[in-house]
Amino acid sequence: MNHQPVDATTATSFLPMVSVVVPIYNGEADLPELINCLLSQTYPKDRVEYLLVDNNSSDRTLTILKTSAENSPITIRPLSETQIQSSYAARNTGIRAATGEIMVFTDADCRPQPQWLDTLIQPFVNAEVVIVAGEILALPGTTLLEQHADRQETLSQKHTLNHSFRPYGQTANLAIRHIAFEKVGLFRPYLTTGGDADICWRILAENIGRLEFAPSAIVQHRHRATLQELQSQWRRYGRSNRYLHELYGVDLMREMTPREYGYRLARWLLKEVPRDIKKALAKPVAAIASQASLVDLLNTPIGLFTARARTAGQRDAKLPENAKIIARL
Repeated sequence: MNHQPVDATTATSFLPMVSVVVPIYNGEADLPELINCLLSQTYPKDRVEYLLVDNNSSDRTLTILKTSAENSPITIRPLSETQIQSSYAARNTGIRAATGEIMVFTDADCRPQPQWLDTLIQPFVNAEVVIVAGEILALPGTTLLEQHADRQETLSQKHTLNHSFRPYGQTANLAIRHIAFEKVGLFRPYLTTGGDADICWRILAENIGRLEFAPSAIVQHRHRATLQELQSQWRRYGRSNRYLHELYGVDLMREMTPREYGYRLARWLLKEVPRDIKKALAKPVAAIASQASLVDLLNTPIGLFTARARTAGQRDAKLPENAKIIARL
């Protein structure tokens, strides 16, 4: 990845038509805040359309989308994908209906900041740039698990942009030239995870352009707040490992042995806990009781919990045969 400065005068006059695609499944609780974020975008309203794709929701998502589109100061186009239950199939529905030169992706539970589109689109002034990834930051969280994930920067693009096989950006904050889809096809519609890596790698393998990181193009996302949600998240990461291994030969994550788990827990109890308690006692009383201190104290067991969930997801997954299908425009 290169990070070349963009001439300010050129960037100001560079205003391509943009199509923002958001797949939504049972998202009625998220829609008010999401639409407020879209209304707050500083990118010229006449140069952007928002394709909000309901993926066969059982709640009032589609009704809310249609109502929101009426008399809206921004162009909201409610769409439906009812044939395939997959966020990638829903994104494909949006891409097929889009009129923009640049396709932008985010999710219903994300909160794009006002300058998001302006900043995300700027790197495309360079014709060599075909993919731009913006940054994903956490929404303020109150639980121990949310604060742990925030400390680990779990959602940050820096992890995927430094992938050992090839960099990629997550679809929570990603922009791709429409012409790239014309050349390599759309998302794999039956894939349930790993599709963001797959689409980026297919584009980069064609040598039609490079990937650029726009760290100031920010969307916020809420971390998982319960152990069940956290387990589901990391099992999905494990399934993604397996799918990308079968598609590209990506190395699988090594499984920790029971002995290794035991050693890490013993080390935590005998070394890390006393150390962290000693550090906490050296602080003011209010700091000792703070949630931040508990996050430090529980860092190892939470990390082992997520590693175990990821291992289980990787071990139990098998790429479905139809997930190899690449959709076309």
